[in-house]
Amino acid sequence: MTAQAAYWFLPVVIPIAFYISWTDMRTMKIKNGSNAALLLAFALLGPFAFGFPLYLWQWLHFPIVLIICMALWALRVMGAGDAKMIAAMAPFFMTADLQLILRLFAACLLGALVIHSIFRFTPLKKLAPDWESWHATRGDLRGGFLGIDLAFPKGFPLSMTLLFYLLVVAIYR
Repeated sequence: MTAQAAYWFLPVVIPIAFYISWTDMRTMKIKNGSNAALLLAFALLGPFAFGFPLYLWQWLHFPIVLIICMALWALRVMGAGDAKMIAAMAPFFMTADLQLILRLFAACLLGALVIHSIFRFTPLKKLAPDWESWHATRGDLRGGFLGIDLAFPKGFPLSMTLLFYLLVVAIYR
């Protein structure tokens, strides 16, 4: 991806990413409308960001990733909202940047876990006492894999991964 392409997407992706992070931590759900907003942003801005031929190729990421993520959801490896969000984010990413994307996701996942835990296990959670993510346990969720507690809002690190990817590309390319 070029810096110019990232500049096309950033003004629209920034508020969507923050909204997804906030609502997922508040309700432990990623709303379908948020995913639709990401896809709409790509649909409207993609031709300008990538040029039409590359834009059409980027659309292939959506169904491929959706099928893979829905299979993982069926195996109870991830939540359906996370699967749909990953698929909605997929057209923004260039396959050549896969290593960068995975590194960013790992960093965002660890960072989000630390930030969420600091708020969840300290008096800071009084700032938003009604958020479901503070009180979620494995029993509250439909998923679970090998006994791993999935009571953590993945929309936060996923949205930040997309946002930081676009920022890294905009700044360093």
